[in-house]
Amino acid sequence: MDKKFCRGCGVELQNENIALEGYVNDLDNDICQRCFRMNNYGDYQVSTKSNEEFISILKSVGETNNLVIHLVDLVNLDKDLSDIKKYMSNKMMLVLNKRDALPKSVKDEKIINYIKGLGLDYIDIVIISANKNYNIDLLISKIMKYKTSNQVYVVGKTNTGKSSLINRLIHDYSDNISDLTISPLPSTTLNLVSIVMNKDLVLVDTPGLIDRGNITNYLRPGELKKLINKKEIKPKTYQIKAGQCLIIDDIVRIDYVEGERNSFTLYIPNSLKVKRMNAKKQIRLKELSELNLELGYREDIVINGLGWVKLVDKAKVNIYIDKNVEVFTRRNFI
Repeated sequence: MDKKFCRGCGVELQNENIALEGYVNDLDNDICQRCFRMNNYGDYQVSTKSNEEFISILKSVGETNNLVIHLVDLVNLDKDLSDIKKYMSNKMMLVLNKRDALPKSVKDEKIINYIKGLGLDYIDIVIISANKNYNIDLLISKIMKYKTSNQVYVVGKTNTGKSSLINRLIHDYSDNISDLTISPLPSTTLNLVSIVMNKDLVLVDTPGLIDRGNITNYLRPGELKKLINKKEIKPKTYQIKAGQCLIIDDIVRIDYVEGERNSFTLYIPNSLKVKRMNAKKQIRLKELSELNLELGYREDIVINGLGWVKLVDKAKVNIYIDKNVEVFTRRNFI
């Protein structure tokens, strides 16, 4: 019997072991049990695949001469955007997704200039929102302009919105009725999934590289739901003096250790609650890993998967957070 693959996540279907990926009750089904339960009940099963397997898939993409779309989450820009490029030498277009989550006051031109200032080697940069259908016409025109064959690959880390983007393109530009599985949790797509848009274009979704430093890997399901940006982020600004701290939903604590009175502007999901408190009188979250940071003028504190905090003046801060979560600084994004 010919192999059959799940149209949601791309994994090979099988009806022999319910504990393994790709399980279906009936091989006549075209979607695995894992995708069915995610789509219909919001259930999630952790993938057993490793990043090594996903990297080998990316390297196979690098053996082609096809155009690659590198999709990135604007709210959670990687520390090193060029990291994924080391696995392939294809022509790549950078697509910055989730524009709807950033304040409307921020101009696209300013974002693009910031990215260009990083000195990355992309043939073009496009800002989109797959959810709000923003700049999707522009994106498809760029794809048709730069593609080297009918096949175009979409790559990126987990939760950047690759499946959402492809579903948007399917609905807007194709008669194909199949949807990819979408979830706010890591590793939804497990293998290559090819979608025939028309005779001139086949989109290939690839598994997202698991970002081990992303906070979504270390939160409970109830906490994860708070990180979903359904609306434009409303920045929260606090005037903080040394000795005070900000506690973000009992997930992260930021102590202002040293510096002049400073402005802390938080670009995080609206559903997260923030409390300004006296650090010396608090023991909350002190059991978490402590990270000491020293910031220069106009720098951000980036908490991978959560968002960022914009500071204006120099500061010394202590961050209390799960030891596995990546935290870094950069020059002000906004």
